[in-house]
This record gives sequence, C-alpha cells and structure tokens, in this order.
Amino acid sequence: MKNKKVYLAIDLGAESGRAITGWIEEKRLKIEEIHRFPTYKVQIGKHFFWDAPAIFTEIKKTLSTIGKQEISGIGVTTWGVDYAFIDKHGILMSLPFHYRDSRTESAMPEVFKKVEKQRIFRETGIQFMPINTLYQIYATNKHSPWMLKSADKMLFMPDLFNYWLCGATVNEFTIASTSQMLNLEKKKFKPRGDWTYGILRKLGIPTRFLVDVIPPGKKLGTLSKDIQEETKTGKIPVFSVCCHDTASAVFAVPAKGKNWAYLSSGTWSLLGKEIDAPIINDDVLSFNFTNEGGYGGKIRFLKNIMGLWIWQECRRQWEEEQNKQFSYIELGELASKEKPFYSLIDVNHPDFFFPGNMIEKIRKFCKSTNQKIPETPGQISRVILESLALEYKLYVGRLESIAGQIDVLHIVGGGSQNKVLSGFAASATKKDILCGPVEATSIGNIGVQMIADKTIKNHDEFRQVVRNSFPLIEYHPENPEDWNQPYEKYLKLKKMSESFI
Repeated sequence: MKNKKVYLAIDLGAESGRAITGWIEEKRLKIEEIHRFPTYKVQIGKHFFWDAPAIFTEIKKTLSTIGKQEISGIGVTTWGVDYAFIDKHGILMSLPFHYRDSRTESAMPEVFKKVEKQRIFRETGIQFMPINTLYQIYATNKHSPWMLKSADKMLFMPDLFNYWLCGATVNEFTIASTSQMLNLEKKKFKPRGDWTYGILRKLGIPTRFLVDVIPPGKKLGTLSKDIQEETKTGKIPVFSVCCHDTASAVFAVPAKGKNWAYLSSGTWSLLGKEIDAPIINDDVLSFNFTNEGGYGGKIRFLKNIMGLWIWQECRRQWEEEQNKQFSYIELGELASKEKPFYSLIDVNHPDFFFPGNMIEKIRKFCKSTNQKIPETPGQISRVILESLALEYKLYVGRLESIAGQIDVLHIVGGGSQNKVLSGFAASATKKDILCGPVEATSIGNIGVQMIADKTIKNHDEFRQVVRNSFPLIEYHPENPEDWNQPYEKYLKLKKMSESFI
C-alpha cells in the first residue's frame, strides 16, 4: 500500500464491528480487513445498553495496529436511532440505551395523545417504529428527566465516536434523519439543523442539546493529540461520511440507470429506492415507508423489515441452550433440504422484535395461527427465510406502486452471501437480483472519504469503480408461480396478527 492514498472505514453493525482499509489500484478499489470485533451490548437489570467505551477501545486497537502507517482519512458508520448525551464538560453521561431496550414499549401511543401522528409524519417523513429516537428521548424524559436537564449535547452513535476521535460535536445528516426528529421538508442545512422544535416542545422535551446537522463528505478535524499519543498514530483526518450504515451501503450499490431498488441485508432488511425528494403522502404513511437522508441531499425511500435478526437469535439460542454451533451456511443448507412452506411467520410481528426465546416465539406464532409447529433447526430456518422472502414480495410491490418500476434488485451487505434467501427472494418477487458487494457499508464509507479528499471525482465515478472491483452474483426467478398460494396465506397471517401495515 506504499505511496497509495489509503482510507480507513470503521463499520459498526448491530452484531459486530470491522475496520477495513481501502485504496485505488489500477482503477479498482482494493480493500483489506484489519480488525473485527463484537459491538458490545450489556444488560443491567431490565435495561439494555451499548458499551460505547468498550467499542471505542476496539477502534483505538485498530489505530494502534495501523500505527505510523500513512492513512488519508477515517470515517465511522453505525446503525441508526441510538444516541448518547454528553455534559458541559464533554463527559459521557451514561451508557447509550440499546434500541431494543423495552422502555419504549408504550411510548408511541403516549406520544400520539400529545401530538398527532399525521403531523409527525408530515414534518419528518419517517416511518413509525418504537425504536425511533423520538420515542427513546420521550421515554428517557419520562423515566430519567435529569438526563435531559443535565445534557449539553446529544450525539448519535457515530457522532459520539467522531467526537472522541477528533472533538467535533455535530450530527451528520444521514444518521440524524433516522431519528424522526428532523424536518426533511426543508432542503437547506440550517445553523442548528432542521429539528422539529414545535413537536419536541409540545412533548415537553428540551431542545438546547440539539447540535448542528452537517452533510456527509466534510472534514471534521484530525485525530486528537491524546488519541495520537495513545495509539502512536499521526494527524489523520476524520471525515463525516454517510454515518448511517445503510446510507453508506446504498452509496456503494453498483447500480446503473434508474429502475433499480436495493436491499441492504443484515440484522435488518432495508428495502428501498434512491430518490431526489421525500415522498410524503397517505400511501407512504399507511404502508409505513420512510424517507431517510442520503448522499448529496438524496433520499433513501425505504421500508424497514426485521431482517435476519430472528434467525440470528435462533442461532444464538441453539448455541447457548443446546450447545449446537451452526454457521449460517450450514443452517441454509439444512433449510434447503426441508419441505417448502411447512409454516410461515409474520416476520414484522412485534413478538419477534425483542430478544429472548425466539424459537419458542416462532412455535407459539405457528400454533396460534393453526399451522404445523417447526421443530428442527432446518425447519425453523426455512420458515424464517421463506417468510422473509414473502415480506420482500409484499413490499417490493408496494415500493413499485409508490416510487416507480423496479427491473432489478441489488442485495448488498452480509445477507447478500445467503444463497438460499437470495434465491427465494428472486422467485418470490419475480425480480432479477444482483448480490454484492458484501462489505458495502465499508466500501461506501471509503468512497465518501475519497470524494471529499478528491481522490475520486464524484458518486457516478465511484459506482463505476465498485462495478469494476467486485463480482456480482445473479439470481433469477425459478418457478415463481409456486410462491403465489403461500403469498396469499402470508397476507392472511399478517391480517390475523394485526401487523398488516
């Protein structure tokens, strides 16, 4: 990597983090993973938190590994909605709550009694989920009001790590847009951000801790002297990238033309299209789509689907309770050998949202809907993957009805390696699918840095570089008519489970 401009992406996901370097060589992007680690979660009493200091220790380990190697930039991406408070001395006030913490279970209906649901949607364009920052902040204000009274600044997770790296106290646009506290109707970045001050005041939530909102692609500063001394690194620039991991993944989609959609597949499945302006109307509200920020002022119009979370929890349970260690490849192979459409679950049902005893939750759902009870890891895996594919079918159709024709679906992220699910998705949706790149979030992170540093000219050029650099695996519909009857059954199950939105 000598004499090349090398950029470092810190990509923090809900399960694990990775540090990946990237550079241009012979007009292709080369990447190298240099560190992988868990994104530490901790349960204290009934509450779930992110162990942010432990995660930051892993980031510093990465920097120590790099040492004096010349690095041209660092960017940090994380999941959305979660945040931390720092006080007037710049000290972290508490471990950040995990978005699956149960304190928000009753927050949404309480908020709607004080502020019309339609008003919140009209101003923010964001889908309604109990994990949204708005409901987290509301719950914190209800149960621990001292935190909001003492907070000097609120930083989303990547913004917190950027602050610890270089001292910048700003919120980046793509991550802030996930909060349901940012007004997307206004196009310009204002000095304190387009926060929904009126809604927050009506909810009794202080606003003095809200900070400036900046677009991706800005230099925030360089590593602080303390970090340089501790990690033996130099004055490495820190960039605001598309700090929301899905925004970075979408930035890296190797798409051509207009009629394409993306599915960022991991713990969550984010299904959507890249558009020029928010779509805010009754259909979007009814179907619970969302308008999140993207690069260059674009909007990521998408639907949040539970994703591989349910499968991940089952795998963890088999390992912890039965001492059965399965790789996802092994589970996929077991699923492929099972009888098709044995049973189905509504993957977006609230029962599957919170952790704990996921296998029993699946069986309970099947029993309550008068279906066969899956028993083996193969049966349970197939139930999850087929149900996910049917959920994709539902929302690909709704996405087309609102945002226009889809000719090809690009699947990026770790879930793009799941051959069984990708095949199911092609057949269920009746769409051609292109899978890859796997490390889309890190690649997008690096791409934004390269453009900000003038190593790459623009977004179009970067997408061409991605197309040249990474193989894409194609899937085409096979016997799509076999999915018609199960789809009708799936729709009935969703109506029965009262999550048909």
